[in-house]
Amino acid sequence: MSHSPPGFHDPKSGTFHNVATSTSTESPEYGTFNTSRRGDLDNFDSNNDLVTVVEDRDLRRGLAQRHLSMLGIAGAIGTGLFLGLGSAVQTAGPLGALLGYFTVGLVVCAVQFALGEVSALLPVTGSFVRHSEFLVDPALGFAVGWNLVYGNVLSIPSEITAICVLFQFWTDINPAVFIIIFVVLTVVVGIAFIRVYGEIEFIFAILKILLVVFLIILGLVIDLGGIPGTPAIGGKFWRDPGPFVEHIASGNWGKFLGYWSVMSGAVFSFAGVESLAMAAAETKNPRRAIPAACKRVFFRIIIFYVLAIVIVGLLVASNDERLNDSSATAAQSPFVIAASAAGIPAIPSVVNAIVITSAWSSSNQGLLAGTRVLYGLALKKQAPEVFLRTTSWGVPYVCVLFFVPFMFLSFLTLSNAALTVFWWLVSLTAAGVLVSWSAILLNHIRLKLAMKRQGIPTESLPWHNSWTLYSSYAGLFMCLFILLTGGYEVFTAGNWDPQSFVSSYLDIPLVLSAYLIWKLWKKTKIVSLSDIPLQEAFRQAEQALDDEPPVKKGSRAHLITWIWD
Repeated sequence: MSHSPPGFHDPKSGTFHNVATSTSTESPEYGTFNTSRRGDLDNFDSNNDLVTVVEDRDLRRGLAQRHLSMLGIAGAIGTGLFLGLGSAVQTAGPLGALLGYFTVGLVVCAVQFALGEVSALLPVTGSFVRHSEFLVDPALGFAVGWNLVYGNVLSIPSEITAICVLFQFWTDINPAVFIIIFVVLTVVVGIAFIRVYGEIEFIFAILKILLVVFLIILGLVIDLGGIPGTPAIGGKFWRDPGPFVEHIASGNWGKFLGYWSVMSGAVFSFAGVESLAMAAAETKNPRRAIPAACKRVFFRIIIFYVLAIVIVGLLVASNDERLNDSSATAAQSPFVIAASAAGIPAIPSVVNAIVITSAWSSSNQGLLAGTRVLYGLALKKQAPEVFLRTTSWGVPYVCVLFFVPFMFLSFLTLSNAALTVFWWLVSLTAAGVLVSWSAILLNHIRLKLAMKRQGIPTESLPWHNSWTLYSSYAGLFMCLFILLTGGYEVFTAGNWDPQSFVSSYLDIPLVLSAYLIWKLWKKTKIVSLSDIPLQEAFRQAEQALDDEPPVKKGSRAHLITWIWD
């Protein structure tokens, strides 16, 4: 491949601006590089992506755009949607739950668009972890990367925990049997060619979308009295017991606290949407596929969640005792509660079956994200080089094996406190997700500021939106605020709980400690906006986009592509 002078394309003038590179510098973090700072941009692959030679040689591109578009949906539509909405309505009321999920949905919007813009320019394995190192500080990349590994170490057993308690809806067989079965299945999918994972998640996503659509339609039918022998419900639960629930305190302050209590559960429900860019080096045409997937995944998930919450708020009262079911099976689902009340006996088993696939899907996604981040850390010598070993079909198998022992944390569910363990892991996972989202938004802000400092127009990005810098600032503020206040209940009178405190706030000192340890050990510095080597990145993006096939035009093709991709 030819190496033309680095620079950037100015769409307004239609010209390509060259930037001379005249010096060679030695850096303890990046080795020898041209200009002021080159990072791992010295090594390019045959597809013109800014990935290392090791990635290009050892990984295989098996994911298409249709896979990416469904990966975010497959991970985000899971136990949080099917089982968690009832708890949200019970805590905040139907309107409080709707506002809570919508608030987090807006944050997800900012995250997805920020991730899409940065990943279109820098499509590397490890996604925003590597972006943090390149755009902010190598120590931040180290801290965020290991935090993500730690988060997925916990999220995988939490999903397997959910699977075990879901099977208890049908049988009294020892949960250990299901733990072993799904640990094996998860490892098999994780060690298989990336396309196998993509196809499995694609099928799961289709099943979940169909179930959500079915439940929404069924909920409307039940609410309007379309089931023979059952009266119409209408909006009576919004009138009595009302749209909001007073939580901890009374009055409007209590209603606000109820709304705010939904945040951690909502974050957990949306967790996973950011992982679709983790396998960028294993994705075909990533500069087009990743932005398109980020945009479509956001809109689809928001539509599904908003409609689902509205329907749940219509079907089940916030003070319904059945929402207190501690089994964590389909019996706890507000959709199942409404269907059972309407005399439809088959619905609980259908919902339970799909929720099991949802939980397994989420565990698969956690393994993909965790292993690719660990691989990316090893590339930058922030993890042992043994994690760079791959199979002949391009899967980092040592990274997969690293996660296997932690999957057996699921055996904690063999006690009677299975649901308690599940929600404890949920709290730990939600905090890690907020850290990841914060990193994505900070990366995007730094990219936009660096472009402004270096005189590069926004239109030069492979994918850009005029408003995203402002949404990234707002989203970053919200992520940090939710992270700091997510466990507020333990500070209220009579609600102190050491376990809840630890699960809500443990992630903060862990990330800060990792950042400071790497920064002091390696003496890293925050990258100057002027020194971020964006010119080379834009040159590579220009070449890659020129080589990619054109997008189909026409309203019919666009509609089919939107549905399929």
